[in-house]
Amino acid sequence: MISPLLVVGILVAMFVAYNIGGSTTGPAFGPAVGADAISKPVAAALMGVFFFLGAWTLGRNVVTKLGSELVVDTGVFTLEASIAVLFFIGIALLVGNVFGVPASTSMTAVGAIAGLGLAGGVLDLAVMGEIVIWWVVSPIIGFWVSLIIGRYFYARLNRMVAMERSTGPLFDVDRSGAVPIPRVHRTTNRRELAGTATVVAIGCLMAFSSGTSNIANAVAPLVGSGELAMDPAIVFGGIAVAVGAFTIARRTLETMGSDITELPLTAAIVVASVSSTLVVFLSALGIPASFVIIATMSIVGLGWGRATRPMTASEFVTGEESAPVTVDALAADEEGESLPPIGAEDAADIPSPGALFNPVTTARVVLMQNVVPAIATIGAYLTFRFVPVFGI
Repeated sequence: MISPLLVVGILVAMFVAYNIGGSTTGPAFGPAVGADAISKPVAAALMGVFFFLGAWTLGRNVVTKLGSELVVDTGVFTLEASIAVLFFIGIALLVGNVFGVPASTSMTAVGAIAGLGLAGGVLDLAVMGEIVIWWVVSPIIGFWVSLIIGRYFYARLNRMVAMERSTGPLFDVDRSGAVPIPRVHRTTNRRELAGTATVVAIGCLMAFSSGTSNIANAVAPLVGSGELAMDPAIVFGGIAVAVGAFTIARRTLETMGSDITELPLTAAIVVASVSSTLVVFLSALGIPASFVIIATMSIVGLGWGRATRPMTASEFVTGEESAPVTVDALAADEEGESLPPIGAEDAADIPSPGALFNPVTTARVVLMQNVVPAIATIGAYLTFRFVPVFGI
């Protein structure tokens, strides 16, 4: 017999997962939907499938880390405390949404659980230190990898993946048989197909990486309490994410929902690939990663690399200078502008890194991405420390 309190806990966890599905589907599949490569229902279906695959495989490591290893005594994870932790996660994320900042659900979840552990005197400082170290290191890695790509490889990469959409649809659906069969439209070219497949594949990678890291944010407290087993917890969370993808994500898909998807196509692919790969790597280690912060620093690194690019990779190897090198903003490459080589224009005409990203906005985002988890941590600590009902 399932207790009513456990039902409440499952519903609260599914509500958190529901919001995760709504907020992450847009950044993952916004470019593909915006390019008319796939429809919104297809994007939602892909989000649900690949999120679940990530959660079912590597996501278990992060659930275990948050639910069992972050505190030395899992006895503090009573059912009441688990529900309260999920409540603080939701409240803190709401603060981020009010300020228009995509806060890190992973950092917020860790903060709320850490507040519980501090109040009970059972926080494992070694595990917490390991998580914090990776939180500092991973954005730095994302920054430098993206900077190198922007500095030496972006122009050539852009020429490889840039595409112009044909006037017709990508596919026609042959409905003459019992089963509808999609066929390539007569106006669709190979380059267009390859670019579309790349954008969709990147979206699937982002959905998978979200599943590896974010499933723990919704279900780790309940799994840690011992009231809910790992497998059904992941199933419940995956269902809620899919529902969120099919419902509230429709608006974020229309607007492409984040700074990442507002970038030019090539830049979006670079940022998504670097960030998702780092998140999957950290999830394999059981580290709850912040995709938002890694992606933010990747955007900054890519812009900085483009603004300071002196030569291409082939020029660096051969020592020769080629004529058309580009130092303008990311969007200039995307529009195919032909720009003079370095040295042909006045140094004052070379854009500064600040021209490629807004330093004020970046500072506000980074600040709020640290304030939101702090709210969850402090709120959870004060509640569990001084409210007698929890008995911590």
